[in-house]
Amino acid sequence: MAGEIPDLHAQERTGTGKGAARAVRRAHMVPGIVFGGDVDPLPIQIPYNVLIKRLKDGRFKSTLFNLKVDGHEDVRVICRDVQRDVVKDLPTHLDLMRLRRTTKINLFIPVEFIGEEEAPGIKRGGVLTVVRNEIELIVTAGDIPEKITVDLSGLDIGDTVTISQVTLPTDAKPTIDRDFVICNLSAPSALKSAEDEDEDEESAEVPTVGEEEAAEEGES
Repeated sequence: MAGEIPDLHAQERTGTGKGAARAVRRAHMVPGIVFGGDVDPLPIQIPYNVLIKRLKDGRFKSTLFNLKVDGHEDVRVICRDVQRDVVKDLPTHLDLMRLRRTTKINLFIPVEFIGEEEAPGIKRGGVLTVVRNEIELIVTAGDIPEKITVDLSGLDIGDTVTISQVTLPTDAKPTIDRDFVICNLSAPSALKSAEDEDEDEESAEVPTVGEEEAAEEGES
């Protein structure tokens, strides 16, 4: 099962309609609605500053929240829309959808890298480049993984880890069909420079076709 699901605190909103929504905004709150789950829609309001912070944190629409509203049971929700002011681009309304445990959703799951100390390539001074520190997966709401683990212990310089090499939780699959890269291990810059110098020396020692012909004429 997943790690800790973040709480999202909201208040029940008593009034509905445009007039009530404007009053909510004047009180520095953002009106919203919680729908789905075979339950009547629940009008809510969230402090403006709280919502702005969540939006700035990123991934708001792909994060599962534990919605807490006084007088109501906690429920898992995911954001389906955030309406914004066309001029100021500030949030004016949000829609949250209740989720059943069997509901399929897209979520970004963090990647944990282990075994770095045992990796032969890292012992030789290789540089680990992380291409993706999180992966978007299709998962069920009742079985969300806390993280995806990537074992680096067998990695050598020049090796690459792709999604097909990673063990994913049961019933979870990536949203991207292709075999994308998660990380790779490249040679240290000093080693690269030495290899480049060797290549330059080798190329300098090999005569061109014209040089070979000139050498042969000189000998004759």
